Amino acid sequence: MKTKVVFIAMLALIFILTTVNAAKSEKLIEKIKENANSDYLLELTQFDNAPLPKSQALEKVLVIHYKNGYAKVGLARTKTTKCYGFLGNGVKWKTLPINYVVNTTNSQGLSEEFITSAIASSMQEWDNHTSASLFGTYTIDPNATWDDAKPDGRNEFVFGNYPEEGVIAVTVIWGYFQVAPKNRKITEFDVLFDTDFTWGNAEVDPSKMDLQNIATHEIGHGIGLKDLYTTSCSEETMYGYSSYGETKKRTLNTGDIEGVQLLYGS
Repeated sequence: MKTKVVFIAMLALIFILTTVNAAKSEKLIEKIKENANSDYLLELTQFDNAPLPKSQALEKVLVIHYKNGYAKVGLARTKTTKCYGFLGNGVKWKTLPINYVVNTTNSQGLSEEFITSAIASSMQEWDNHTSASLFGTYTIDPNATWDDAKPDGRNEFVFGNYPEEGVIAVTVIWGYFQVAPKNRKITEFDVLFDTDFTWGNAEVDPSKMDLQNIATHEIGHGIGLKDLYTTSCSEETMYGYSSYGETKKRTLNTGDIEGVQLLYGS
């Protein structure tokens, strides 16, 4: 009888521990969601059959930039009193400068010079507000791809179709996000400009989706900043929605500047 009681007690203990661990996992997931964009996917990525500890496994954050009016119903928005936020505590680039690759291939007649100039100007805007030299040189490669399945070690900008309505651009950020904060880092980011939209220079033609405007926003994700959704932060570059003709995200606002300086220095 005593043995049976002990056995039942052990089963109860296992159940309690399992429940506690499950609860901790749920809390971890919620904490990650609070520290990142609510329109994102955090995925642990293994590249072989042997499971790796989190300290060795790459992860990705997928951030979706929607057009105004295409909010996902039911998504919880992170409350904030400051107009900046981070993908996670300690999540940033540890090795600078960041070099990048541009695939200028497009079906809209955009010139190579226009595309590379818009992206370079976007990067310079972030560099102008921090003591770090964030960005280095770029190369043009018609074979560059948006790597959402497996990273290739290059930070790439491409045009392509994303299979969801209302999506302007999507940035995938690769790195180590759930390890100890001191070991967290970004190792790669790729940006996809959705060809469902007509791209160009909105200062010249307000009917276009402004490439520099959107590139500046997406680069913010690439260096560790998250989206903002509170209306009091609607003037920030990292505000989560955009529209045709918008150009205000080309230049950083006070919250954007404070955020990047907290990450990389003033």
